[in-house]
Amino acid sequence: MLADMYAATQLRRLVRALLLVGFVFAPLAARAADVDLLLVLAADVSRSIDAAKFQLQRDGYIAAVSDSRVLDTIRAGRSGRIGLTFIEWSGVGAQRVVIDWMAIGDAASAKEFGDRLLESPRSFADRTSISGAIEFAMAQLARAPFSGARQTIDISGDGTNNSGRDVAELRDQAVAKGITVNGLAILSETPLPWNPEHTNPPGGLQHYYRNNVIGGPGAFVMVAKNFDSFGEAIISKIIAEVAQAQEPRSQEPRWQRAAAH
Repeated sequence: MLADMYAATQLRRLVRALLLVGFVFAPLAARAADVDLLLVLAADVSRSIDAAKFQLQRDGYIAAVSDSRVLDTIRAGRSGRIGLTFIEWSGVGAQRVVIDWMAIGDAASAKEFGDRLLESPRSFADRTSISGAIEFAMAQLARAPFSGARQTIDISGDGTNNSGRDVAELRDQAVAKGITVNGLAILSETPLPWNPEHTNPPGGLQHYYRNNVIGGPGAFVMVAKNFDSFGEAIISKIIAEVAQAQEPRSQEPRWQRAAAH
């Protein structure tokens, strides 16, 4: 009798211990599969971006996140969603989280992102610190409430780094953390009269981004020929970034393989 009671007590203790272990580790397992990609959209709002260009850029981001092609690519991932935050940046110390981390995986969450971005005022109109943007974006990735196998910083801008630390140094720091930095170079048809090499550097802005801004596994730079074409460019860019998260890091991204044929 006593032996049976002792065995029953030990069994109850074992069951409680197993339940406690499950309670502790289940959230960790769920967190490990939270999202397929952590993506920081980092938009240039320096003073070379006038009001009309700013609006075209904002409208492009809003349309891109809710585009059916983007959502189809997101849903094709293992978890079917990505973690997304939107920041604006300008000169040294001029960076701001406009839309904090959200899980995007369906039309409703994409619409919420777009509605919130539509209502947000412009953050800055200062100089151009791409290095500051990368540093700030790394801090946002470190505090993300989700976990993703891939982390990407998506820098869009129309000029070279002219403020703050060396941009290649910050790029290299991000790469050392396993972060991919991609670029969207927005070309300017007319150079700035007071600083023509800022928007039109030797070799072109795409060349500058390729050599100084992008880095990490599968890093790439895309080009928007002007602000009018920004919308389609950012759609293509986000699709490529989400698709990368669905492939082994050692494998060439599908969009690059397709472009080669």
